[in-house]
Amino acid sequence: MSDGDVIELGKEFDYDGFQVVRREFFAHTNEPSITFNNFKVYVNAACLSRFQAVDYVQVLVNSDSKILAIRPCMEEERDAFSWCVPGSGRRKPRQITCRLFFAKVFSLMDWNTDYRYKLLGKVIHANDEYLIAFDLSATEVYQRVYKDGQKPKTSRTPVFPEGWQNQFGLPFKEHRNSMQINIFDGYAVYGIKENAASAAETTEENSQLEMDHDALQGGSVG
Repeated sequence: MSDGDVIELGKEFDYDGFQVVRREFFAHTNEPSITFNNFKVYVNAACLSRFQAVDYVQVLVNSDSKILAIRPCMEEERDAFSWCVPGSGRRKPRQITCRLFFAKVFSLMDWNTDYRYKLLGKVIHANDEYLIAFDLSATEVYQRVYKDGQKPKTSRTPVFPEGWQNQFGLPFKEHRNSMQINIFDGYAVYGIKENAASAAETTEENSQLEMDHDALQGGSVG
């Protein structure tokens, strides 16, 4: 770029009054995303490509800041679940039925269970870990259209939050601080799989631990 193509303003240029246009307003097939639809939750291929060696994750939710985070983890960790379909070829996202978790998120955000919700994520690095963070308040909504005598169809045109209607995005300074979050402060780790057996197993394990503890106490007294 030649000097003749550049207008030099120095420190006269000020970002006050500027808004950073939301990426949701552009095509974003290569951006990490998560979708809630028909009591199922699933990520897209872009999430898997960001973590190519990760097969198991946990979901963390901060009810106060309305941030959902996906944390890579080991299979044996509590509340870990497989987010992909493994295979000899390219991995594919797994659609996970999770009615309880689905209901809790929709209740938290006051969403409509008849609609499909898609959120764009951002890979963040904090506390020596990499996660994908999603702002639950920044969602694309795909409404279902009902016509007499026909099956409902999901609109291909997203509806954005009402607060976005008269703006392009966040003010520049607010945007810079928008993802400054403490990953584990105030988060709850959710078990995605609806598995009643896991609760029973936990009860059995606790009972066995109590029995072992009592046995040890009895042995030490004798």
